[in-house]
Amino acid sequence: MPEVTDADFGAEVLGADLPVLVEFTADWCPPCRQMAPVLSALASEEGERLKVVQLNVDHNPDTTQHYKVLSMPTFMVFRGGEPVKAMVGARPKRRLLEELSDVL
Repeated sequence: MPEVTDADFGAEVLGADLPVLVEFTADWCPPCRQMAPVLSALASEEGERLKVVQLNVDHNPDTTQHYKVLSMPTFMVFRGGEPVKAMVGARPKRRLLEELSDVL
C-alpha cells in the first residue's frame, strides 16, 4: 500500500486525478493491520477508479491534525482536492465497497 506524508499529501492526494481513499493508520493499531488485506484487494480491483493510500498518523501530525483525525483507522475520500466522505473503524470489504459506491 503506498504511503503518503505531510510533505507529499498535497501532490499525491489533493492533486490526484482520481478519487483517493486515505487510510489514517498507526503501527500500534490492530484494526488498521486487519484492514491491510482489504485495502490491498480494493486497490487492485478498483485501481482504475480509485487511488488507495495510507498516512501514518504518528509520523505525519500536520495532516492528521488538519483533518481532525482522532480515531484509527479513519478513512477519508478526497475528490478534487476536497474531503467528500469520512468513515471510522475497520469494516469488511463488502461494506467498504457499499460505502464507497456513491463516490466511485
